[in-house]
Amino acid sequence: MTGEAAVFVGGIPDHYDRCLGPVLFADFADDLATRVAAFDPRRVLELAAGTGIVTRRLRDLLPSEALLTATDLNPPMLDVAQTKFHVGERIEFQPADATALPFPDGVFDAVVCQFGVMFFPDKDRSYREVHRVLGRGGRYAFSVWDGYQRFGKIADDVTSRYFPTDPPQFYRVPSSYHRLDPVKDSLSAAGFTDLRVSVLNREKTIADIGLFARGLVYGNPLIDMIRVRGGVDPRQFVDTLARALRQEFGDPGRISLQAIVFEASRR
Repeated sequence: MTGEAAVFVGGIPDHYDRCLGPVLFADFADDLATRVAAFDPRRVLELAAGTGIVTRRLRDLLPSEALLTATDLNPPMLDVAQTKFHVGERIEFQPADATALPFPDGVFDAVVCQFGVMFFPDKDRSYREVHRVLGRGGRYAFSVWDGYQRFGKIADDVTSRYFPTDPPQFYRVPSSYHRLDPVKDSLSAAGFTDLRVSVLNREKTIADIGLFARGLVYGNPLIDMIRVRGGVDPRQFVDTLARALRQEFGDPGRISLQAIVFEASRR
């Protein structure tokens, strides 16, 4: 995972977790963790674990003897994740690149990744790596956004308004990987079988539009892209985005989200 769209450092992890997590990620994390726990795995690897939103739910659902290893390219994200766990829980945290995993062959029963694959620069290589570290019969479950979510399109529109000649394109990355056939072909080419696809819809209330708008700017690399280009006060950017979100969703707001979950097995 490389490039400016994948760098979650500085104050980004806290804003991501606090401002965006409850709205965008919590419900889908519940679903994904439940799917993985149903495999009854004893060794589980999480890719792009971020601030531990899925990780915490997985640890609560897995058998006490199961070992969970949470990885992310950005150590500051894992620093936030670690605060959600107490001493004695069977959880390990390790920085890792999902396209070059630092683990031996066949050591995991399940691998999970929520909204991370879109950021991997070589997705086919990441699939091969997951297949390599899974044992026979192991399962891979991961989710992606089902195209441009409305909040992302609004954020992208505001970004283009402020930077008409060189707009930061962060919000085009999360929505860029949702066509089913290419994903299926890539998984099959990596050696996966028994592919299952689910489309999930969630309706969420945004209790504080201003906080959500701040998260959409400060909770991902968009804030650094804005600062690098210069000439725009990020606080003004957040205010403009909040107004656009209120116009679209109300305040408190009601937002519709849609994700795709892929599940596949290693022979």
